Amino acid sequence: MSEETDEAIAIRVQQGQQEAFGELIRRYSAKLSRYARKFLFDTEDAQDVIQDVFIKAYENIQSFDASRRFSPWIYRIAHNEFVNALKKRQASRTVFAFDIDTLVPHLASTDTADSAALERDVRAAIENHLETIAPKYKEPLILYYLEDMDYKEISDILQIPVSTVGVRLARARRMLQEAAKNDKHLRDTNLL
Repeated sequence: MSEETDEAIAIRVQQGQQEAFGELIRRYSAKLSRYARKFLFDTEDAQDVIQDVFIKAYENIQSFDASRRFSPWIYRIAHNEFVNALKKRQASRTVFAFDIDTLVPHLASTDTADSAALERDVRAAIENHLETIAPKYKEPLILYYLEDMDYKEISDILQIPVSTVGVRLARARRMLQEAAKNDKHLRDTNLL
């Protein structure tokens, strides 16, 4: 028996089977939480925003076009909620940060103390350089590399042309390279 698609579940919710929405929450809760943590510093804030995302998705489920994919639709709602949360945070002058372990999860680790120290230095350097990149460039970077979305899905979420997704990803990589060009740890590890 094949697993029911997200779109089929959304149709059931649209037809009045409200309990089916719980399955969508189960499928997307961890994904959206991971996405939120990239943009919002406080984990409790992230969870509050994720709850808002699911509330908005449920309230607007009738507007979902089941001939399209559900994933970009809910990620677009999440994007809007994250932007709103960032605007509120900027208004109160709170700074957000990235969890470098989720941004660069595949750094090689060994058992030596020197390797662990180098890894910590590299992670700190990358995190410092990410803060220099504007959010409009960070977001496609995160969606592409961490959420494994393709250009079309990112285009749908950010409501920008597919070509703009490619341009923003390329600029984000160049910005990281430029910011890190004098950072010996990053230069030597070839992470950028």
